[in-house]
Amino acid sequence: MKALCYVGTNKLNTERVKDPEILNPGDAIIKVSLSSVCGSDLHLLDGYVPSMREGDIIGHEFMGEVVEVGPGVKKLKKGDRVVVCSILGCGDCWFCQHDEYSLCDNSNPHEEILEKAYGHATAGIFGYSHAFGGYAGSHAEYIRVPYADKGCFKVPEGLTDDQALFCSDAFPTGYMAADMANIKPGDVVAVWGCGGVGLMAIQSAYLLGAERVIAIDRLPERLNMAKNMAKAEVLNYAEVDVQVALKEMTGGRGPDSCIDAVGMEAHSYGADYYYDRAKQAVRLQTDRPTVLRETIMACRKGGNVSIVGVYGGLIDKFPMGAAMNKALTMRMGQMHGQRYIPKLLEHVQKGDVDPTYMLTHKWSLEDGHEGYQMFKKKKDNCVRVVFAPSI
Repeated sequence: MKALCYVGTNKLNTERVKDPEILNPGDAIIKVSLSSVCGSDLHLLDGYVPSMREGDIIGHEFMGEVVEVGPGVKKLKKGDRVVVCSILGCGDCWFCQHDEYSLCDNSNPHEEILEKAYGHATAGIFGYSHAFGGYAGSHAEYIRVPYADKGCFKVPEGLTDDQALFCSDAFPTGYMAADMANIKPGDVVAVWGCGGVGLMAIQSAYLLGAERVIAIDRLPERLNMAKNMAKAEVLNYAEVDVQVALKEMTGGRGPDSCIDAVGMEAHSYGADYYYDRAKQAVRLQTDRPTVLRETIMACRKGGNVSIVGVYGGLIDKFPMGAAMNKALTMRMGQMHGQRYIPKLLEHVQKGDVDPTYMLTHKWSLEDGHEGYQMFKKKKDNCVRVVFAPSI
């Protein structure tokens, strides 16, 4: 089959690889219909995840058709159209039983890597390096899905593939960001980053009762989407001082909740940003925490900071004093997609949210490297490139 493979830092190739096979009774083989790029994939491409190996198939946000199931699969059959959670959860361990699927004890066969880095191993993730299980990713014609009964969700009749696709990762990640923000009716929420996850976090915040959502980015096309499609108020951080603007917009109090939908490769201006870039370049820190610092400083006293932008390792100049003395509640994590996906498919089916506006480019797998470069460099008003193997 054809697949988009990691070759090295900033280099992908479309190659011929072996078709996936059923390895365990709970496996399913999915013929991929659509597979989207994600901002967190850029961390792999840019070389910030050292457990990538040449030949690894990347991609983790996808949907498709069931073409084969193992003998232990009970809820799926050949021909079912499904959206698949990017996180692998066994469904049986203590964490899965508590709906904390990204902390699954059983889905990461390479647990020793994360135990050294984090103290404990977390769940496997499709196409996201050997630290997260070494699973083949979704930028391919076919993919093996372990724990298929837990991670595959049938797409309701009447929904297009384009509508269902982002319920795999972007929508549940954005919804979890809003859920962790402890939003109350009438709250003001600020969201940093207007990529796919940020846009879904904005709309999810409204679903959960926010009165106002303020979106922060620098790219006009993304700010326009946040304003016109997600109904947010917008701030361009290249033009205004975000801290000052947020105080002015909230009567001096600050947002009730702040969401970091950016993570380890944040862009900014000023001395702090270039300090972070320099330390990251010489491996004295792994991540650029610009947005994380801003959320902590901007959030009102007693407010909530929610972090779904991916961080990989160590950061410098963390404003712990502000977080502690302002009595902030901080919640974070990879998304527990199995908890949210059925609800989100219902929201899409009812017309509460239609994520298709994020799909700005649809390309073939042969154009994979070029698609990622467009996404990375944000050319041609690109928000999400989606690969359709049938093209």
